[in-house]
Amino acid sequence: MKNKKSKRKTHFRGARDSNLYTVFFGFREKFTILCKVIVITFKKRKIVKNIAIVFLLLAITLLTSSSAERRSDFKVKTVVIDAGHGGHDPGTHGQFSKEKDVALEVSLLLGKYIKEYLPDVKVIYTRNDDKFVELEERAQIANRNKADVFISIHANAVSRSTIYGTETYVMGPHKNEDNLGVAKRENSVILQEEGYEERYQGFDPNSPESHILFSITQSAYIENSLYLASKIEDQFGNRAGRKSRGVKQAGFWVLWRTAMPSVLVEIGYLTNPKEEKELNNNSVQGNIASGIFRAFRDYKNDIESLN
Repeated sequence: MKNKKSKRKTHFRGARDSNLYTVFFGFREKFTILCKVIVITFKKRKIVKNIAIVFLLLAITLLTSSSAERRSDFKVKTVVIDAGHGGHDPGTHGQFSKEKDVALEVSLLLGKYIKEYLPDVKVIYTRNDDKFVELEERAQIANRNKADVFISIHANAVSRSTIYGTETYVMGPHKNEDNLGVAKRENSVILQEEGYEERYQGFDPNSPESHILFSITQSAYIENSLYLASKIEDQFGNRAGRKSRGVKQAGFWVLWRTAMPSVLVEIGYLTNPKEEKELNNNSVQGNIASGIFRAFRDYKNDIESLN
């Protein structure tokens, strides 16, 4: 509880600091995009002369231009809900159920709650039925619609059937091999896409080295993403009757490519027999979806209180 209060104080000091907050994160957004361009350029082995000078000049320019930005009327108006996997990609599975189906059920419930209780928020699904959507397209749906929040819903799996509980991920370097394993599994859908080598610029979801790239290019929205993720896990652990395994970081392609605060929610382990039954129970699905909804609602209220 002490850490939570401290975190809230750091990120949401009140309306009097809203301009400083938006200027800072406006710069971070542009600066991170610049970093990504440079990393991709190096990755393609294109030589840029005097790169340090160019980098410095562009950074100064972006910082100067950001100082004029004002978002005092900012509202969380659009959320994209991404049900993981789908179609010929079932995701992980348990004894009798598939990740793609459980993720879709919870995603549709989450969207229903937002539409009902937050009618001013536009809800967009990356999929609302059993169809395959490419990983890159999921992120681009959010980007094209200028979403304010991206929430990706998944179910987890591990070789040890005794493990259970929820985890909410944000973009970042993996802290241990378990986090890397989750990211590699979720990113592996890339291999099912035609022409993935060119589309994903040589990214190999099975290579630990490929995931190092993500630790270099941190998301400009990491602070807000962490804040939303912590609210989701708090709801799971204290309101929705789930075991929270906490907020974690790993290199998920879909989070890296979204230009807004983004989280990936692992709602439980299908490889745990008891939890698999619960994740296929309508009441439990409702509790999970309502927990994510309440977290999103509180996040929206906090962000807009800066106005």
